[in-house]
Amino acid sequence: MTIDAPDAAVLCARARPVPSVGQSIRALIADLGATMRRERGVGLAAPQIGVPLRVIVAASGTGTIALVNPRMRRRWGNQVGLEGCLSIPGVFHDVSRSFGVEVEAQTATGRRVRVRAVGLLARILQHEMDHLNGILFLTRLSGRRLRPVGRAPSVARRPRAPRAGARVRVRREA
Repeated sequence: MTIDAPDAAVLCARARPVPSVGQSIRALIADLGATMRRERGVGLAAPQIGVPLRVIVAASGTGTIALVNPRMRRRWGNQVGLEGCLSIPGVFHDVSRSFGVEVEAQTATGRRVRVRAVGLLARILQHEMDHLNGILFLTRLSGRRLRPVGRAPSVARRPRAPRAGARVRVRREA
């Protein structure tokens, strides 16, 4: 997947909220999950496949989680780690992110949840939520030199699931 003229406009714009979770959104989530796995990624946002809606998927360590209309509720700590993006293949750089996050969203069935994540999963959620706001990880580099490579360095290979240190806790809302 690479950025071309039409996709660049979607990637740089704020995605629209999903009015209701129905079959078309569940189909979008399935497509996002399949695309993420096929491309060996750990997260993907709807704008990355040209759909300007607030939907993301992320590898959670126990499978794929899908979040509709996610909103950041809390952040804490700091971590610096190597990031890449399926929309910008071959470019990787260290990016500073919060170590932990709490995100409120809806599931693929429309149920409200709060997701509390730390480590790699927190990084993935922040990266994908940036896509929903029209922000590419390159924006966070502020003039730093990019590192184009043929493939990710060994420490940055995209795992099929977050490392053992990543945790996720999902709490249903009333």
